[in-house]
Amino acid sequence: MLAKVFVAAALAVTLSGCVIAVGGKHELDDDSSWKKTQQYNQEQINRLALNSSAEDVRILLGTPDFTESFNKDGETVQVLFYRTHHVKSDGKTTKDECTPLIFKQNKLSGWGDKAYQYL
Repeated sequence: MLAKVFVAAALAVTLSGCVIAVGGKHELDDDSSWKKTQQYNQEQINRLALNSSAEDVRILLGTPDFTESFNKDGETVQVLFYRTHHVKSDGKTTKDECTPLIFKQNKLSGWGDKAYQYL
């Protein structure tokens, strides 16, 4: 009987130690990852030049968080949204946490909320 209690206690201590170590580190990595992505996106967007191609921007920033594409006044307009600022801690990226990059005829014509509102 004493042997069973000893084994059960040893297992409980061993398993609880693993859960704490794995769970705690994973959460810190996730939090740090989105912060680094946000900072990187901000830095790269600040270096963009008008008339850059959509392909060049995608190579630099990667896959956007959201995209829109439509025709306006006979021009093809594409909007790429990249996360650049934190609004709500809900584990989801929303458009209000992103900077829109506006492309007309595949060339960067502007970025930011004001440029997006003028569309």
